[in-house]
Amino acid sequence: MITIGNFSGFYGDRFSAMRDMLEGGRLDVLTGDYLAELTMLILGKDTLKDPSTGYAKTFLRQVADSIDLALQREVKIVSNAGGLNPAGLAAAIEALGTSAKVAYVDGDDLRGRLDSHPDALTANAYLGAFGIAHALDAGADIVVTGRVTDASVVVGPAIAHHSWKRDSYDELAGAVVAGHVIECGTQATGGNFSGFLTMSPQARARPLGFPVAEIAVDGSSIITKQDETGGTVTVDTVTAQLLYEIQGPLYLGPDVTTDLTSIRLEEVGIDRVAITGVTGTPPPATLKVAVNSLGGYRNSAEFVLTGPDIDAKAAWLRDQLDAELPIGPDYTWSTYRVPAPDSPTEEGAACILRLNARAADADAVGRALTAPAIELALASYPGFHVTVPPGRPSPFGIYKAAYVRRDRAPETVHLPDGSTYEVPAPLAYAEASRTSAETSRASAEVTTRPTGATPRPTGATSRRALGELVYARSGDKGGDANLGLWVPQGKPDAAVEWLLDTVNPEWVRKLIPEAEELAIDITPLPHLRGVNIVIHDLLGEGVAASTRFDPQAKGLGEWARSRFVDMPTDFVREGLQ
Repeated sequence: MITIGNFSGFYGDRFSAMRDMLEGGRLDVLTGDYLAELTMLILGKDTLKDPSTGYAKTFLRQVADSIDLALQREVKIVSNAGGLNPAGLAAAIEALGTSAKVAYVDGDDLRGRLDSHPDALTANAYLGAFGIAHALDAGADIVVTGRVTDASVVVGPAIAHHSWKRDSYDELAGAVVAGHVIECGTQATGGNFSGFLTMSPQARARPLGFPVAEIAVDGSSIITKQDETGGTVTVDTVTAQLLYEIQGPLYLGPDVTTDLTSIRLEEVGIDRVAITGVTGTPPPATLKVAVNSLGGYRNSAEFVLTGPDIDAKAAWLRDQLDAELPIGPDYTWSTYRVPAPDSPTEEGAACILRLNARAADADAVGRALTAPAIELALASYPGFHVTVPPGRPSPFGIYKAAYVRRDRAPETVHLPDGSTYEVPAPLAYAEASRTSAETSRASAEVTTRPTGATPRPTGATSRRALGELVYARSGDKGGDANLGLWVPQGKPDAAVEWLLDTVNPEWVRKLIPEAEELAIDITPLPHLRGVNIVIHDLLGEGVAASTRFDPQAKGLGEWARSRFVDMPTDFVREGLQ
């Protein structure tokens, strides 16, 4: 068994976590994930100002603070913090003057080499885990990478420890699932968890502990956390992370295709959840590439509407601005909720109306936008004011996914002794029909219901908030939104059957009216007691370009739980309210 901890789920996570984890208990490897799609855009902008940057500077400071302790405790550190410049990060670590042996993995950076996106600000293929494994086998104490898959920083150490081969598909798939659970840090221990009220006050009072995966030679794992840390690890917290940002029953990776319908979860102790039964098949023949391009500039103005006649005030403001704003930019107005009457506070009697504008030219959304808005300060609706003074336009990026042959992105390991190693290609590839799209349009082919399921209830229904029965987790994948819904432990199997029978695209469109005209994929995951939903294009051209109120769909799941749906009264009688 190898014990792998996580200390970072995004660029900006808790700075003290690396040292906290090193001091908190026995570990073999400590891993950190820094590279969201938005982070790549941020790092790309950094390199425009200074080509020597492009990596996560926070990681460098964490290593400076903790590397002596890691060496003393013989804990390896693996992270994708190299971003667009893993060589630069490796050199900066070596410049710290420690005795640590540093290796780095690159080959993912395809800027200027994509015919479909010749002017991309960033273009990075998602590499796999075998380069990381080779670096560890060669004696590296720290391995930094460019864009590998989030789970690869966990899979690589497991490969090295257990000597798995390229065709150890079930073992690799099991490690991918463990890596997916812990790569977002404290989201696996109660962070962003619908069931946070089921956690003890003590668990919520302490800073949430970062997760740990104990991975066995067969690829099975136990998810846990260090003692005396906050949060909790349960089947439901693990399920929440498993349903986060997936796009179908098959989880396509550079080393293995993981069947998410094969996952089995079991609570085997306090803060210990076993993951078993995971199966894998060969990976796709192509690599996914995350492409960020500069899309133009955007700006906004936020108007405060207070008291009576909110709709009339908003209509008058929009009529006035529509007559003055220049033609050309893309304008969008936010929606708002009319405040409740007789509010005891002024803030409670107010709402925000936001005007967003985007254009290729910064000047088109500079004073050309803000001047007409502010000039109405004494000439528009009663109570006119804005939340902040007018700001300057800011650049925004557009995210696209591309696909390339593997020989376009050779995975190269740069070892501490100065030598290099190019990772061989996989031994086999998945059938093209299984990888032609990121989501499976025929999920029913690979999804089966548990046998002997409890008969679903029939008869009367009542209209209640979905969240009385269901937990949720949501997020972004480029311009698509992912929404996982599941029935938590302790609620009857009949509720699972109801959810699996009920959720279809039309039901989702009623639940999420913004999705009325969008394509929707549904993947039943009965062994996880839920379903995964992908709403295509809900986020437009990705988080960096979206003008949606919640551009990363982080709150989409909780909004869905607040919506009222018809559910059998049997569930209410069983004490589910």
